[in-house]
Amino acid sequence: MENILITGGAGFIGSKLALSLINKGHCVTVLDNLSKQIHGQNNLDSSLYLSIRDKVKFIKGDVRNELDWHKALEGQNMVVHLAAETGTGQSMYEINKYVEVNISGTAHLLDYLANESHQIKKVVVASSRAIYGEGKYKCREHGFVYPESRLEIDMLAGQFEPTCPFCSEIVEMVPTDEGSKINPCSIYGITKYNQEQMVLVACKSLKIDAVALRYQNVYGPGQSLSNPYTGILSIFSTRILNNNSIQIFEDGMESRDFVYIDDVVNATTLALFESKAKDKSFNVGSGESTSVIKVAETLKELYNSSIDISITSSFRLGDIRHNCADISMAKQDLDFIPRVMFDKGISMFSDWVKTQKIQKDDYDESIKQLQQKGLIK
Repeated sequence: MENILITGGAGFIGSKLALSLINKGHCVTVLDNLSKQIHGQNNLDSSLYLSIRDKVKFIKGDVRNELDWHKALEGQNMVVHLAAETGTGQSMYEINKYVEVNISGTAHLLDYLANESHQIKKVVVASSRAIYGEGKYKCREHGFVYPESRLEIDMLAGQFEPTCPFCSEIVEMVPTDEGSKINPCSIYGITKYNQEQMVLVACKSLKIDAVALRYQNVYGPGQSLSNPYTGILSIFSTRILNNNSIQIFEDGMESRDFVYIDDVVNATTLALFESKAKDKSFNVGSGESTSVIKVAETLKELYNSSIDISITSSFRLGDIRHNCADISMAKQDLDFIPRVMFDKGISMFSDWVKTQKIQKDDYDESIKQLQQKGLIK
């Protein structure tokens, strides 16, 4: 049995991981600030928090507070550091907040490990596919390439596909592996790469095993249905159940690697306990990409809805076009195999949503904020 601290352990991934570890006989401590953006105004009534209440040692605190870290780390053997600000678009105008939470919060953890007496032997930090930016593509003439962020002038003309940085020809998406170029195109992506590098470098010098997990688009039952900034499945679901239309950016063919929550919990657990998993970063995804238009149309059908779905040709600056993870390294070193593919997972997700109270739809307000900041065209 291990004593395991999960920061952000009342969140979507953290709460599911906590319950899984408890079922395996481990003792779990959770450090979480119960952010209203995730848990709602009445955060102590949040279903995520209630799912772990009285089952974990819960510390309401903030990773920006050094004393909260000291309290949470006492007596722990392992740390899963999930606490972070996660909205890609939001990060572009709340820059200081993202830096303070994601980078400075992680620095407090590492300061403690470097300067205090402790029994920590393993740290797993949540990174993100956002560190890659557009990721890996293939050009007919130049082979594997890593496109820069798409140009506004091209997208205004309806050209959404990335192009080769050498010949400007349209390129084909291929799965992005861990050796791909690091090229974040958002403040969020920058902070996540800083987090994983800080943890890997500091822990190696301190002779503490460390792993960074580059999560793709995580979804499933328990996902916040009230957060209008992250989680396309929850955003679309809340709009559909409020009988609001869905306006899709670009041409709807932009795609993402959606990975089911149970697979993410499994990968994270494997990273905690697999002895080969140290001093490395791993992609955690399904290895498949799904278009945004397919997501919207599938959810509309599953909810038996008649709402309108429109393709707007609008776009958000800093968004990537496609995403598909190469997960061969996680399969090899962690024995990680995703078991819930998207068609099954989205059905299970929608079944769960139908059992939940319909949330207020604040998506339009979040879009207005991005428009006011000049981030949506």
